[in-house]
Amino acid sequence: MNVMGHVAVRPAVEAEASSVSRLMADSLRNGYLSLLGKAEVERLVGRYCSLARIRTEIGAPGSGPGWLGWLVAVEPGGGVLGAAAGGVAEAGAGEVYCLCVNADRRREGIGSALLEAVSEQQRGAGARRQLISLHSPEDPLLPFLSRHGFRPREEDLGGMRYARPL
Repeated sequence: MNVMGHVAVRPAVEAEASSVSRLMADSLRNGYLSLLGKAEVERLVGRYCSLARIRTEIGAPGSGPGWLGWLVAVEPGGGVLGAAAGGVAEAGAGEVYCLCVNADRRREGIGSALLEAVSEQQRGAGARRQLISLHSPEDPLLPFLSRHGFRPREEDLGGMRYARPL
């Protein structure tokens, strides 16, 4: 467990699946509606935020290098403030599948703590670089990622894949 101020980052438990699902859906709706439109955002919510999917994924942390599990940032009372998930889908390269923080708690270091915890998992699984895919060239996560050393992948110029060394 990684503790940052009054926030702890740790593996998610099944009872937190609904909080993770809601947080992801809110992040997609709040961050991407104007960029992608309602139909595409709702398609993404339906695909990635289903409670059944997240509950299953929480129940299978470390089920293989491609899936290292869900992490949550929680306050002392147990409220979920942020969530992240990742794995090592290709040799030597970690992938951040999700990184989201409650909109009211952004700029408090929660996203940075979650990213660092995912990075630690991936280093432990042999990753030497880290990748993330974005939903839009104007993705609201891009300034945060840039501050953390992510740059466009050369082989994906014009695409929305970013990488950084670990």
